[in-house]
Amino acid sequence: MKSVLTVAGSDPTGGAGLQSDLRVARAFGVHGLSVPTALTAQNTLGVFGVFPVESSFFLLQIESLLKDVRPDAVKAGMLYSVETVDFLSQAIRDYALENIVTDPVTVSSSGASLARDGALDRIKDVLFPLSMVVTPNIYEAAVLTGLFIEDESDMERAARELKKMGPQAVVITGGHLDRVTIDVFFDGKEMHRIETEKIPGEYHGTGCAFSTAIASSLALGHTPVESVRKAKDFVTEAVRKAYYIGKGMGILRI
Repeated sequence: MKSVLTVAGSDPTGGAGLQSDLRVARAFGVHGLSVPTALTAQNTLGVFGVFPVESSFFLLQIESLLKDVRPDAVKAGMLYSVETVDFLSQAIRDYALENIVTDPVTVSSSGASLARDGALDRIKDVLFPLSMVVTPNIYEAAVLTGLFIEDESDMERAARELKKMGPQAVVITGGHLDRVTIDVFFDGKEMHRIETEKIPGEYHGTGCAFSTAIASSLALGHTPVESVRKAKDFVTEAVRKAYYIGKGMGILRI
């Protein structure tokens, strides 16, 4: 059986983070592996605290796993600290891991910080060049490139700049028109505009599910653009069928 490793934070609601990632992997028919980077205190209303895994123990987790199991893809989500970014990047090189999908998480949907100072720059410098696909949303793409992103042409310009940072492909999520959402995919040769139905409401963990769905699809042998399209369809359907267990955002039905 193919396997996907998620390196991400823990979410008590199960709607985002590694708990959601494992559900996505199962939905794609691959085995989910997980190494947590941090515990979070959060619910469907917001994030109220972050307790990072001590860096030496993070290293012990990932080395113990990789000495025994070789994942077919890796999803890097909430890494939180510079040390975690460095240890993960070194492990990817040491074990020649492939199909790396990097979701450069910086803030939660509610606006809480999910990365220490310097972590995003280190992700850009050392993890992007190792990545098959990077999946920033518009806000993250703007922070990474320093560009103001307002429309599709801005998204395409940002995608070109992000591609220069080393990944094999870039997908920027979060573009909106009146009735559709737009993602922009660029692999250095072709620019693809991926449209789906715009579903009203606020939903928890869409970025986590999207990046893990891409990683799962890559593990199954699909190309980056095929994987992005499959992931987009998967998340759109999960949002359409979302349910509510708390007082805030909806949980994706995965």
